[in-house]
Amino acid sequence: MKEKLNPVAGDHNPPISLAWSMWGLCAVFYLIGFFQRVAPGVMTTELMTEFQIGAASLGHLSAFYFYSYVAMQIPTGILADRLGPRRLLAAGALVAGTGSLLFSLADSLYWAAIGRLLVGGSVAVAFVGMLKLAAHWFPTVRYALVSGLALFTGVVGAVAAGVPLRWMVDAVGWRSVMSGSAVFTFLVALAIWILVRDDPTEKGYISYARFDQPDSGSTSVGIISGIRLIFRYRNTALLFIVPGGIVGSILSFSGLWGVPFLTTHYHLSVTQAAGACSILLMAWAVGGPILGGLSDKIRLRKPLYVICTAATTLGWGIILYWPKLHHAGLLGLLAFTGFTSGAMIIGFAFEKESVPQHLSGTASGVINMGVMLGPTLLQPAMGYVLDRYWQGQTANGARLYDLVAYHHAFSLMMAWLILSLILVMFTRETRCRPSA
Repeated sequence: MKEKLNPVAGDHNPPISLAWSMWGLCAVFYLIGFFQRVAPGVMTTELMTEFQIGAASLGHLSAFYFYSYVAMQIPTGILADRLGPRRLLAAGALVAGTGSLLFSLADSLYWAAIGRLLVGGSVAVAFVGMLKLAAHWFPTVRYALVSGLALFTGVVGAVAAGVPLRWMVDAVGWRSVMSGSAVFTFLVALAIWILVRDDPTEKGYISYARFDQPDSGSTSVGIISGIRLIFRYRNTALLFIVPGGIVGSILSFSGLWGVPFLTTHYHLSVTQAAGACSILLMAWAVGGPILGGLSDKIRLRKPLYVICTAATTLGWGIILYWPKLHHAGLLGLLAFTGFTSGAMIIGFAFEKESVPQHLSGTASGVINMGVMLGPTLLQPAMGYVLDRYWQGQTANGARLYDLVAYHHAFSLMMAWLILSLILVMFTRETRCRPSA
């Protein structure tokens, strides 16, 4: 079917500076989401002591973010297709600020969990909204690069939730830090509402989005119908499962269990362990745009995704099960594994090219749901395993787990990574060409 540009437009595409400014403001909201996502990882002792909980309960508290995040992915994709990203992102930031404030004021585990639930469900709109915005403001050949830069921006937020957050918690306490993040999020919500526009035509420019005649009924597709349509395409089921193992490992390690593991196995201080996790995240942030851009350049998706998934699986196996690495070797492997994990960003462009364009928002939501399914399942499951092998040791009111317990818990990560490697091999190459 012949593609047509939006007829309500000017005579040229938007300036790249304007496109980046629109996208960048939304990226700040995504940064906040990543900050909230991994913040519990450097506050494990404070949270376990404050609410008198063990690893399983802490895993659930952290995972409440992911429960609502995953649940929101499909409706978010469909709403992005129907309403546009501006309304979703502004409303999402407003609710995220409210959830962060509630978490900071919580006097019980129940209210802390509700706060995490609100934050997770609201920031769930950020990535899909950014991808939808990028499809209108950037040319198709930059889509994987822009997706990678989105990951980079998000991981900057995760890095801020490492050593800098640890310093702030030591200085003013975790509640004050969370309250401050709530105020900042409210300001971002206001800025998005005032400044962001869904399409360049609203500013008098030609849109990069193409407008096909959708399939019958697609303009009013419901949530269940949208899911059914997306999963008719072969790559969707595979690309849905694959990133969960990669991202689940990154976020379960850096976002919750990595710091106590490194203090136990490598005898690092909490600040040093947080710094090591930050190296993992920073490498992930760098890997996303580089590997996404490389995929665009060679005009292939599958080979790079397969190679990097294999490298990621090998890297985690050495980090978690080698008897004891030298400190420099440990940091180098964390950087290597984080970098290769950045290839998961290819999955978004891969899936976008595997389905018709009018389903792109829904497809992005489905893949992002698969991405976040990893930490949603792994964080509490690993907590249960840790409690199962707990030997009764405590320090300052928090439970301590030995190396055997961590090895059993991390076996769940490794199993999913191996599954991801197998499944990505069965995907069908798109050669960077959109589906008809």
